[in-house]
Amino acid sequence: MSVKQQKLELVCPAGSAAMMRAAVEAGADSVYCGLNDETNARNFPGLNLDAAELPDAVRWMHNRGARLMLAINTFARAGGVAAWQEAVDTAAKAGVDAIIAADIGVLAYARDTWPGLRLHLSVQAAAGTAQAIGFYVQTYGIKRVVLPRVLSVEEIAKLVRAVDVEVEAFVYGGLCVMAEGRCALSSYATPGSPNLSGVCSPPESVNYHQTGASVAARLGAFAIDRFEPGEAAGYPTLCKGRFVVDDKISHLFEDPVSLNAMDLLETFRKIGVAAVKIEGRQRGKAYVSRVADAFRQSIDAIEAGQSTAPFASLLDGLAEGQRETAGAYRKTWR
Repeated sequence: MSVKQQKLELVCPAGSAAMMRAAVEAGADSVYCGLNDETNARNFPGLNLDAAELPDAVRWMHNRGARLMLAINTFARAGGVAAWQEAVDTAAKAGVDAIIAADIGVLAYARDTWPGLRLHLSVQAAAGTAQAIGFYVQTYGIKRVVLPRVLSVEEIAKLVRAVDVEVEAFVYGGLCVMAEGRCALSSYATPGSPNLSGVCSPPESVNYHQTGASVAARLGAFAIDRFEPGEAAGYPTLCKGRFVVDDKISHLFEDPVSLNAMDLLETFRKIGVAAVKIEGRQRGKAYVSRVADAFRQSIDAIEAGQSTAPFASLLDGLAEGQRETAGAYRKTWR
């Protein structure tokens, strides 16, 4: 497939109707959201839209020239697929621009029941090879694939050339280093599945204990980090915890940092990435306004042949642990 350079589509998160409006007003081309049930992977109290809100949200977006995508991106429960099928029906009837799904049963139902509904393959599917992506394209008619956050820029460039489908890549927010939303470590340590609970460390499983001057962070029955006075403490997840290995304490799997690939936007455009995605439906209006504004200005600057450097400071203070990384895009291992 030949690589066609085009203006990057900016895809932003919305955990509520208010957050959706904030994203569009700050420059988002598209917004993705979920219904307030277990069919989406950010099923937190107070977040998401109910089915009755969705048609009005779609109309509001379309009146402003923006697109709305509905994430139906969890894996259906055995013997309980009705909720996922109803979510697909709700999306199609509301006129959403696409659904984002990973479960092959959900994709098959959407394909067969609503043949005109545009299907995007969720990052939850973890499809990172031309063969895997080709299967979803040929079998379900996928129009876009959201890539897992474990590929280098060089690997993405090869994929874009090899597949006949739009490619979307994350450029900001949380960084998952496991099998996107299906972390066996978290499932072992907590009573819930990250895929259905929407977070790898459910709040009810997180505890902090004062031990002398330090604070220990625990996930379920496991101590996964310890913070000294004055030390920044990120939200505790197993893959970003600190452990003793060979008598050394270190972040064994991944440092507690956030993904920020703003300086790779021009590269993504050149290699043919169609859309760039911001993570963070649980973060709120202020977060999405700042991030969408920064990336909107950066994308417009690239189109004008200008540098994105002036907009990096707009993201100050938003990163987890106040640190950022390009992740696997620049694959440099310790």
